[in-house]
Amino acid sequence: MSGNVKFDKWVNDDNSENYKCRAWVNFNGTGTVAIRASGNVNSITDLGVGQYQVNYTTAMVDAESAVTYGFNNQASNVGSHIKTSAYSSSFIAIQKFENGSVTDCSYISVVIFR
Repeated sequence: MSGNVKFDKWVNDDNSENYKCRAWVNFNGTGTVAIRASGNVNSITDLGVGQYQVNYTTAMVDAESAVTYGFNNQASNVGSHIKTSAYSSSFIAIQKFENGSVTDCSYISVVIFR
């Protein structure tokens, strides 16, 4: 695939925009939170049980991001989900739920598009 830079956006051969991930992280959310691997994420803040703040290395232009999550607990994932609790140009805060309760999670991945 070839592309040309156009105002901070990649464009495809047909001149349509090619959107890309602006930040991503895979981290351990139990005990002392720790980043396993990341791109444009400089730290994770533990905000309490099952609550985390993903801090960007380079801020976004605004807080209007699209976010997707992935997680893997050792327990069943039935009734489990992650939701965003706060957006900012410099961070996103998330909460991990299991059967209606906020819980820590050993494997969490967050991907931010803008």
